This record gives sequence, C-alpha cells and structure tokens, in this order.
Amino acid sequence: MHVFLTGATGWVGSAVVDELLKAGHRVAGLARDKGKAEALAAKGAAVVEGSLENLDVLRRAASAADAVIHTAFNHDFSKFAESAAQDQRVIDALGSVLEGSDRPLIVTSGLSGLPRGATEADLPNPASARKSEAAARALAERGVRVATIRLAPSVHGLGDHGFVPMLIRLAREKGVSAYIGDGQNCWAGVHRLDAARVYRLVLEAGATHSVYHAVAEEAVPFRAIAQAIGRRLGLPVEPREREHFGWFAGFAGGDMSVSAARTRALLGWEPTGPGLLADLDQPNYYTV
Repeated sequence: MHVFLTGATGWVGSAVVDELLKAGHRVAGLARDKGKAEALAAKGAAVVEGSLENLDVLRRAASAADAVIHTAFNHDFSKFAESAAQDQRVIDALGSVLEGSDRPLIVTSGLSGLPRGATEADLPNPASARKSEAAARALAERGVRVATIRLAPSVHGLGDHGFVPMLIRLAREKGVSAYIGDGQNCWAGVHRLDAARVYRLVLEAGATHSVYHAVAEEAVPFRAIAQAIGRRLGLPVEPREREHFGWFAGFAGGDMSVSAARTRALLGWEPTGPGLLADLDQPNYYTV
C-alpha cells in the first residue's frame, strides 16, 4: 500500500514510517527540514517537500496515495489555539481529496478532555481546544473513511522529547520533583514502538472503527512518575500547588487514564515495549 504520512520525521511519525516500511508498505513522508528529509529518504521513503501550511502540497500527496496518516501537530503551547486551528484545516484538506473513495485517513489526537476511564466510544469535551476528532467526525459525515488514534499523554522511549522530559527539566530547574494534591491522578502511557504498531494495524484493518486508543498502560499514578524522576535526579519528591507547573498544570494535575480494551480486541494488539516507569529508570532518559 502507498501511504502518505505527515509528521514523518517526528517522534511518533518516524516510528510509524519504520513500522510501515518493515511491513512492506511504500511511504511518502512530509518533510520541510533538509537534514530530516535526507534521513527520511535514507530509510527508503519518498520525500514530499513542504509543511502543514502548504495545503495544496498536502492535497496532491494525499490524492496520489492509497491511504493517509496524519501525525503532525505543532506542539508550541504558547500558540496552542492556532496550532489546533491549523490541524483542523489540514485534516479537512486531506479528507477533501479522499471523499468519494474508500481510501482511509487516520488522524491523531490525545486524551485530554476525556473522562477518567474513558473508552473509545466516549467523546472529548467539545470545549477542548484541539479539534482533531471533531474534524474527523465531520469528514465521516461526508462519507470519508476516517479513524482517530488517541495517543497516551506519554509516548515514551529513549529520545523522548514530550511531556515527561518537560517534567524532568522542570524538576531540575525547581530542585524538586513535584506532583499536585496526593498525586493519585493518573496518566496513560505507551512505548513509541507499540504506538507505531497501532497505526499499522489500524491501516491494515481498513480503519473500520472511528476511534482507537494507543494505550499500553491505562493508569500510571502521577506521583509514581514524579518519584521515578526524583530518584534518578537525586531530588526530593513533594506536593506543590498548581502554580509550580505554570502552563503545564492542567496536564500535571489532569487524570488522563483510559481503557484500551476495545482497541486490543479489534486489532489483536499486545504491547511489548517497556512500561513508562521502567523507561524512567534508565539513566539515558536524563541525558536529553
């Protein structure tokens, strides 16, 4: 299958590229950085030069593909609303050229805005800034075969530059590895390579369901995450008020635990990578 992939040089997308190529699929990946484009080409993928701002480029690449996977998202949280609006435009542009065909579009979202213990059938709070799923549902109403993969807040592994490294940097800066309240709010977690397999399995299954959860560990207590970081950095582990975390307080104090039972049953997916706390016990996790 010929797959067009946005975010092909990113943390999750690059693992999806490897997974698809290993399974014998042909991949065309979006890249705007010359060095990353060269690395993508060296893997054996075709390079589509451009960025998320180039909607015409995205439409052409999607038109030429048998399937499209959208993993790209601008994670500059200082302008999150703008990034969410851009994400909506990109999803709509990709879906517009798949309408009337049976070619699948797989988009990416997160768990924020979902109730504790949510299943794949639950919908996010409509007030959530990120509108990936709303855009996907709008396309489905137009007859596009579209599915959303919800990623755990921690997609971990060596080289991680997501939420957990943010916590590590904050602990170093503040001299304490902190949590909010009793720290029993939970995060879901998934190893990067396990998440990549979910994308491949959803693609090969035909994206027949609207939502899948790329979640290996459904509920890791935030306090346990803070303790693992504190132990490795030799720092105290203590509760702090929300102000300690700044803009990140919503994530640090949020409960982003869900069920992935339906996804496992639908795809026959069994995660094999290390868990989040096991990853955090590796010294190399603290060298970035």
